[in-house]
Amino acid sequence: MDRVHVATLNIRNLADRWFERLPLLLNDMSALQPDLLGLQEVVYPMQQDRLIGAAGEGRYATHRAWAGRPEYGNALLVREPLAVSAVERLDLVHDRSALRALIGLPGAEVLMVVTHLHHARAGENIRDEQTAMLLSWLADGPRATATVMVGDFNANPGEAALGRIRADGFRSAYAAANGEDPAVTWPSGLVAEAPDTDGDPACLDYIWVRGSVRVESARLCFDRPAPDELTLYPSDHLGVTAWLEVG
Repeated sequence: MDRVHVATLNIRNLADRWFERLPLLLNDMSALQPDLLGLQEVVYPMQQDRLIGAAGEGRYATHRAWAGRPEYGNALLVREPLAVSAVERLDLVHDRSALRALIGLPGAEVLMVVTHLHHARAGENIRDEQTAMLLSWLADGPRATATVMVGDFNANPGEAALGRIRADGFRSAYAAANGEDPAVTWPSGLVAEAPDTDGDPACLDYIWVRGSVRVESARLCFDRPAPDELTLYPSDHLGVTAWLEVG
C-alpha cells in the first residue's frame, strides 16, 4: 500500500488580519508538510498558495481553479516528487468551482479533488445542486485506485449535500479515524473587525475518501492560536489532515 498525507484549509482570502495570520500559517505548514494540500479562498496575485507551499523543507507544485473571478479560488499543492496529470476545473456556478487532478503514487493513483461550496446559510438547495454537478463530473473523470475530495463544504451535518456525498460511496476520513466528525471547524476563534457571522458554529470542512483507501489517522490542523494572543488563529476555519493508505 502507498501512504499519503492529505490536508485541507480555507485560508479566508486576505481578510481578517491576513498579515498577522500569515506567520501562523507558515509555522503550521512548516511542521505539517502534507503530500497534498487543498486550499480555498486563495488570492492568486498575492501568491498566498505559493507562500504557504514554501514554508518548509518540501517543494510543492501549485495548481489552481479560479472561482467567480480569475484572481481568486481554490488551489492544490502537490509535494515533489509526486506526479500530477489530468488537471481540470469545473465551474459550479454561484462563484464556486472544483479542481481535480490525478496523482501518481508508486503503486496506485489518487484522484484528488478540491472544492468550496456556496456559503449562504439559506443556500442548502444550491449546495445540493453543486454537489450533484460535482459527483457527476467525477463519475466521468479519470479512473483511480481511490478518490480523495477535500474542501469547505459549508453544509451543516444534516444537509442533503452531505447525504448525497455519502450515498455516492464517500466517507469522512476524520469520522472514520475518530468515530465522529469534529463538532466545529468554523469559526476557529479568530477575532477580527469584520468576521463572517453567517451561520452557527459547525463542522464545514472535510476530507472525503472513496475506493481502495484506509484511513490510518486524522485530526484537526492549523488550529493553534498565537501563543501570546489567543484570539489570533491561522484562519477563521480550522483545517483537517489525514494519513491514508491507498491500494
